[in-house]
Amino acid sequence: MREILGRLGRRRRLLSRRNGGGKPEVLGAALTFAAEWQWPVLPGVAPDPQGRARCGCPDPECTVPGAHPFDPGLLAATTDERMVRWWWTNRPTAPIILATGGVAPCAVSLPAPAAARALHALDRMGMRLGPVVAAPTRWSLLVKPYTMEQLGELLYAKDFVPGSLRFHSEGGYIALPPSETGLGQVRWERAPLPGSASPWVPDVEAVVDAVVEALTRTGVSAPEL
Repeated sequence: MREILGRLGRRRRLLSRRNGGGKPEVLGAALTFAAEWQWPVLPGVAPDPQGRARCGCPDPECTVPGAHPFDPGLLAATTDERMVRWWWTNRPTAPIILATGGVAPCAVSLPAPAAARALHALDRMGMRLGPVVAAPTRWSLLVKPYTMEQLGELLYAKDFVPGSLRFHSEGGYIALPPSETGLGQVRWERAPLPGSASPWVPDVEAVVDAVVEALTRTGVSAPEL
């Protein structure tokens, strides 16, 4: 931990001053994810205060403003309560970034309009889903950790997979509620059950099979996604 703290230099202090204010609910959520659910998290780079649709990172064309790691990098994600508390005490409005895979859930994401239709179809099919994270442009369905080999075999066996499905496995990340990013608020479309020791999530195979079938049934074609 000392090494991580020691590397947080001038950029961190600048980001801390930018983010002023304070959101205890963000700290509380980050502590729940890390300490109670054992999901490794880290603070994301905040949106640029000079323009909410822009990112605080050096990339002027960043496509996920405020919704990705920057300083520290993704490998710093942790479940250590002291580290999480220190991060969000110093950067109280920083987005919460989940490092997917390993011991943490992975995710399957798709564009928000198609996701809303798919969830409606899945409900009619009686499909049991875990938590669903809704960002302004994409929704992410949390699933059990999977390897790239498992994913490759799953997709190879399918005749059709919508091109805009994204898979967030080990080495990936998503922003968690109640993060505020440059594109807007991240919220739960399907929240974990209250008091969950660690939320239940389904297998990736079941989710991908059901989502592809639901999108096919509802007539959503690849170009629409």
